[in-house]
Amino acid sequence: MRMKRIAFGVWALTVAACGTDSATDPQPVATWHGGIHALLVEKCGGCHTDGGAGPFPLDDYDSAVEMSGRALGAVEDGIMPPWGAQDTDECAPTRPWKDDLRLSDAERALLREWVLTDTPLGDPATAIDLPQRPSLEITDPTVSRTFQTAFTVMGHRPDVFECFVLDPGITEKAWITAAQVTPGTRTIAHHALVFLDKVGASEALATDGHFPCFSNPDIDGSLIAAWAPGAVPATLPEGAGIPIKPGARIVVQMHYHAAAQAEIDQSSVQLSLTNTQPEYEAALALLGNFSKLDAAKNTGLMPGPNDGANGPEFLIPAGVRGHTETMVYKHLDVPIAVPVFSVGAHMHYVGTDMRIERTFADGSADRECLLQTPKWDFNWQRTYRYDVPIEELPTIGAGDEIVMRCTYDNSMNNEFVVDALKEQGLEVPVPVQLGEQTLDEMCLGVFGVLAPAGLIDLLDP
Repeated sequence: MRMKRIAFGVWALTVAACGTDSATDPQPVATWHGGIHALLVEKCGGCHTDGGAGPFPLDDYDSAVEMSGRALGAVEDGIMPPWGAQDTDECAPTRPWKDDLRLSDAERALLREWVLTDTPLGDPATAIDLPQRPSLEITDPTVSRTFQTAFTVMGHRPDVFECFVLDPGITEKAWITAAQVTPGTRTIAHHALVFLDKVGASEALATDGHFPCFSNPDIDGSLIAAWAPGAVPATLPEGAGIPIKPGARIVVQMHYHAAAQAEIDQSSVQLSLTNTQPEYEAALALLGNFSKLDAAKNTGLMPGPNDGANGPEFLIPAGVRGHTETMVYKHLDVPIAVPVFSVGAHMHYVGTDMRIERTFADGSADRECLLQTPKWDFNWQRTYRYDVPIEELPTIGAGDEIVMRCTYDNSMNNEFVVDALKEQGLEVPVPVQLGEQTLDEMCLGVFGVLAPAGLIDLLDP
């Protein structure tokens, strides 16, 4: 599957959801020991712990009390925990998400009651058992590689995007089943994206093992994993793996925050591999970013606002709010029904909402909404994996369509636009077109797909 050149941003954190369903378990009450401590460990424990990536801990009583009002406000506003996939009036996915961070109505009410009743401690003798804190590391990775050279991020400058090339040392064909990034300096490591370079072409792009890349590397390969603060390792469904052959390279795109003074990072990557061919091979398919309409197939960039005499054009005028661009993908040559195990959205700073639907060629249903991110945030991107067996995953077959609608706000009401303009030395919005730079935009769906072993290369969008 040839990876399109794209600019990718943060893939947000994943925290493993824990809990019990037994009717005999104590029912949570609005005290620290009665349920609040367990709730914060489960939903916030990946970042907000002593020494963690969050700006303050929430795993001890005194710290949680001090920050309780701020935490409740972030939850009520839908800012925390960071989880872009939402149910809306026009999108109600029919399958649950794995590691869903969202608080239920009952959990939000519990937190609200605790804060509004002066954060009672409760009785430690009847404390609800704490869930296991999310494991942020692969157990016994097969491969661990550290960046060849340390990288210095200078203080007081815009964020930096740098790609690092690693040799996994593969001597025979294997399959990746899990991947993770271990940041060297967490104060500046904002996020990382991990790519598989199938033939090692990235070596020629690098000096001392790295090269600048706001845009993703132009290589024959695919995205395989992502890291953000608090993220658990990226794992594939049981019985699936991403094939990797001798000569391949791993390319890590690091997004570094500037700091008050120069900081040095030397991060590493860990992989779990198997030499046993799995039942399914996996890939991440990147669909969208169409620049024109294929009128014969009625696919590609659909007609929309601000189109000129030459037909559909991807253009977001300066100052406009609520602008939409819609793209349709139809793969007529898929020889099998392709299971989709995860789905994600990608835009840049002007984006505010993305909805992804599929239509059915056989007429069995009108359409199914796979994902909507109505509060799109460039800083909290991720893929969303279905929490169902492979046989219950949605499938894409011949004649089915993927419809992607992206909404944009190219005005000074969009704080991300304001920040992006400032980085470019600009004071007012400018027209935005399709592209890979900071003030360009995208409308891209990211789909984790499976195929029987040996057939994954047939799925070339």
